[in-house]
Amino acid sequence: MGLRHLAICAAVALLVAAPATGQQRALTPRQSEAAAAYDKALAEFKSVLAERRRQIDAREPLPNLPGQALYLARVAVISTYKDLTDAMPSRIGRPNKFEIPPAYFDAEIEPLIDEYSRLFDVMEAPPANAQNSATPFKDVVDLATVIARAKGLAPDHAAAAGRISLGLFFAETNGKQNVRNGRSNTYMGSFQTGPSEDRNGHRKWRALKGEIAAINPALAARDDKEEARASGIDRRFNHWTNVRDGLMNAHAEVFREIPGIVKTLPDQIDQMKLFELIQIVPTPTRSALKSGDVLNYRVSSPTIMKHLRNNSIFAFGQADRARTSASFREILGAMWLFNRKFEKAMAKYAEIKPR
Repeated sequence: MGLRHLAICAAVALLVAAPATGQQRALTPRQSEAAAAYDKALAEFKSVLAERRRQIDAREPLPNLPGQALYLARVAVISTYKDLTDAMPSRIGRPNKFEIPPAYFDAEIEPLIDEYSRLFDVMEAPPANAQNSATPFKDVVDLATVIARAKGLAPDHAAAAGRISLGLFFAETNGKQNVRNGRSNTYMGSFQTGPSEDRNGHRKWRALKGEIAAINPALAARDDKEEARASGIDRRFNHWTNVRDGLMNAHAEVFREIPGIVKTLPDQIDQMKLFELIQIVPTPTRSALKSGDVLNYRVSSPTIMKHLRNNSIFAFGQADRARTSASFREILGAMWLFNRKFEKAMAKYAEIKPR
């Protein structure tokens, strides 16, 4: 009786295992191709991480734009994983600590992304003459708030400008001041501006400085000190002056639109996303705001779509990359890689917001 029972159990086990084995053998060409592409991308990501770590630890000179190869390898991993889960939904796994949709990211490789971040911290470390602030987050909020007041906003909407701008700081540098850029020789500093953007913002600030001083004399006095302190260096590596000029260059005029924006986008993270799009694709974002129907405003320029993809929007997987156009509602939805950064900004704002 015992032997017969064991034989039955063995037969049942074979029957249960058979579908799984058959399923593995019956992968479609698309599934096999997707699995091979992901394995290849993952191996290449590990290789470039190891190579950059070896170079840093050995104090070897790094190549020009040392972060670009890392960035492209990370994009390839996320892209090929999304293609794999599109072909085989059963490969979608558990949630991950980065809050990336599980269809795009295998939580088992979280340590690789941690190493990716550590390498960028080294490659983007501020230059030796960078001028830090003891209150970097408060500086962003204070500058944005007073600029918004000078642009005519009421106190509650000016406060929204401060909160939104703190989100921009996290979106651009994850809240790190005076950083360089591992993927660009042009954009630098806390708000990642180019030389021409810095000059333009500085010019606009000088024109507004009288109104700023009337609203907040103490902030104007602080500005005088920071301007003198930054004399002789690239102003983008003084946290205060880079935030100030970055906001004046790209965002100050749009602050006037905040009353309408908060009505259209009551979600505060969506508000931050829209202002980040001013940084990424300024012209179509301003056009969308002027259209009166910002969420349904559609972009279809190949150049604009390329800029979006270069900033991790519609960048991952064949289906996303095949898009030739998108509405702002769709763009905001595709900015999920920014969510965690904006959540950090919201938490920091809750700590320092004016009472």
